[in-house]
Amino acid sequence: MISITELLLAFIISLVSTVLLVYPVKKLALKIGAMDVPDHRKVHKEITPRLGGLAIFLGTFMGLLYLSPQHESFVSISIGAVIIILTGILDDKYQIRPVLKLGGQLAASLVIIFAGITIERITIPLFGLVELNETFGIMLTIVWVIGISNAINLIDGLDGLASGVSTIALSSILFMAIADHRLLVIYLCVVLIASNIGFLFHNFNPATIYMGDTGSMFLGYMISVISILGLFKNVTLFSFVIPIIVLALPIFDTLFSIVRRMLNGEGIMMPDKNHIHHQLLAAGFSHRNTVLILYGFSGIFGVLAILFSNASLSLSLVISFLMLILLHLFAEMVGVVGKGRRPVLRYSKKVYKKVKSNKTKVKNSSSS
Repeated sequence: MISITELLLAFIISLVSTVLLVYPVKKLALKIGAMDVPDHRKVHKEITPRLGGLAIFLGTFMGLLYLSPQHESFVSISIGAVIIILTGILDDKYQIRPVLKLGGQLAASLVIIFAGITIERITIPLFGLVELNETFGIMLTIVWVIGISNAINLIDGLDGLASGVSTIALSSILFMAIADHRLLVIYLCVVLIASNIGFLFHNFNPATIYMGDTGSMFLGYMISVISILGLFKNVTLFSFVIPIIVLALPIFDTLFSIVRRMLNGEGIMMPDKNHIHHQLLAAGFSHRNTVLILYGFSGIFGVLAILFSNASLSLSLVISFLMLILLHLFAEMVGVVGKGRRPVLRYSKKVYKKVKSNKTKVKNSSSS
């Protein structure tokens, strides 16, 4: 049985631990030179410590130490997490080559695969339950873990964005895990949500520390593993689509970025300043409002995923239609639709400016 009291205590332990651990981690980042220096591609203007993901990891560890999950794969998941953390620390300090980061992610993937954590089956509409052969299941698992680890990394471009989006995704998974009675998934979600919230205390705009690749890759790794343990094990009508909906924001930002770079004749691994959050900033939204808007999108996708998990065919079609509208908006934001063709984004900008103008007028009239 799951004790609500135990979960609440674990939540508090992880949250408080992360809030407090940020202070020594910040000193460590300063000491070893793990600093984020502004450049033409980044939004922030001041040199800021990174390595904050180490505090998230340690806060998560403290909560799990209290819960002591009894699961045959828990040790392997932890070993994979340590590999990811060490890879992230090296990158935050030395800016290691992408191939070395990929090597660390691959190593972490192989650890959980050897422990038996793989995508074994998917449920596809009209085809039903599809059992995957071992080789394809392993390959899909590697692609999923590495893909999500890098997707979370790519959206970590604004204060509090990666932590908030991860928290919302984990909350959606937690809701479905409770319904499916998946104890380990519940434990992992609770402590990770708490650690993220604790880190947001320092990371929400204006941030005093960034999670760095240490944090973004750790969160991506953990979310990918949790989704394999929970969402891919679901045998409902659209189980294959559910994890993609939960993580729609980072996944489609990454995919649209690849498509955009290919259309522009650029290398798909080359960084740029055209991600969704960059486009919202360029449209006139403030730093905080951009983050809150993307929180809202993540929340919508999370709710859609929960509805999808037990939806009838007719409701699934309605949800799919809403998904297509949201994805079109994303495509406009990152420039995949075509240069100058951003009708939804332009309309949103006009509405935002009008609301802002009305607030200013009300404020001025009340003050006079």
